[in-house]
Amino acid sequence: MSLDLDMTTSGDDGIWRDSEPLVCCAVVPEAPNTATFSFVSPSGRQFRYEPGQFLTLELPVSGSTLWKTYTISSSPSRPLTLSVTVKAQAGSVGTRWMLDHLQPGMSIKATGPAGIFTLPRKEQKKYLFISAGSGITPSLAMTTYLYDRGTDVDVTFVHCAQRPQDIIARQRLEQMASRVPSIKLFFIVEEDDPYRVWTGLRGRLNQLMIGLIAGDYMEREVYCCGPEPFMEAVREMLIGLGYDMDRYHQESFGAPVKQEEQLPEHDDLVPDEEAAASVTFAQSEVTAECFETDTVLAVARSAGIVIPSGCTFGVCGTCKIRKTAGTVHMVHNGGISEEDIDSGYILACCSKPIGKVEVEV
Repeated sequence: MSLDLDMTTSGDDGIWRDSEPLVCCAVVPEAPNTATFSFVSPSGRQFRYEPGQFLTLELPVSGSTLWKTYTISSSPSRPLTLSVTVKAQAGSVGTRWMLDHLQPGMSIKATGPAGIFTLPRKEQKKYLFISAGSGITPSLAMTTYLYDRGTDVDVTFVHCAQRPQDIIARQRLEQMASRVPSIKLFFIVEEDDPYRVWTGLRGRLNQLMIGLIAGDYMEREVYCCGPEPFMEAVREMLIGLGYDMDRYHQESFGAPVKQEEQLPEHDDLVPDEEAAASVTFAQSEVTAECFETDTVLAVARSAGIVIPSGCTFGVCGTCKIRKTAGTVHMVHNGGISEEDIDSGYILACCSKPIGKVEVEV
């Protein structure tokens, strides 16, 4: 469908304002229940925004108006169109309406752009983008922007999905990475697609994967977006790895914020290398003094107490013991189940005592 666009008037700065509606110009399926909707300005104005910002659409759902916020998945380096990539979840209303009804040629009202989850004004050289599900959209916008600028940047792009078929914009990302060697892609899936070969990473993102994928993660600026439990897990991994969390940035998957004052406060438990702690080994009748950054396994060895262990990375589960009192900071790599954790078990190799802790050893 062709669109007749009016030219901007004399004296106009040529930039789209949200007082003007958007006209849908393309709908591209990306994955099951997922599509990218692209828009143009009826007047021909261009779009100006920061990569990672969001837009609020006014959707005419069931005879009323529903306001729904989406991260802009296109890049401001391509200012003639603006795109959002949406994924319908169970119970979705606005997104479901878009997938079922929004077609090229239709007009829709929007407000924005807004948001502070963007690249720094002073450009960094090395980035680590980590995302899950439709949280890929700000990483996609940022990567496209850096790609278009042609600057000497180093991007490691990590995305987690249920299956390969759920990876959004996979071909677009692979096309950019094939032309710029400093853009490196890593896709992690939990399940294979039936009757299709998957040679990439499987499972859930963990500390070992971060180390293998980006061994220089300490030098990178980290941007993370996905469901809240996913982002919480990423924070825990990075804290456990000793990453400088002042260089960590995350988007709110459910409700992007417009100003820094609206950022949620994360009650992250961070072991303090100068804070005193102790571990009581109940069966051995030994209490050993230590610091919060020491692992229970290391404390046991220093006290002459044997705890069977294998990998020492929280993978094999050999050092699983029961904690009977106190709090530990544990970041494992799949070696213990949630049921065991709920029952009081910990992995000694990756558990650090916070204050006084007692274990059954």
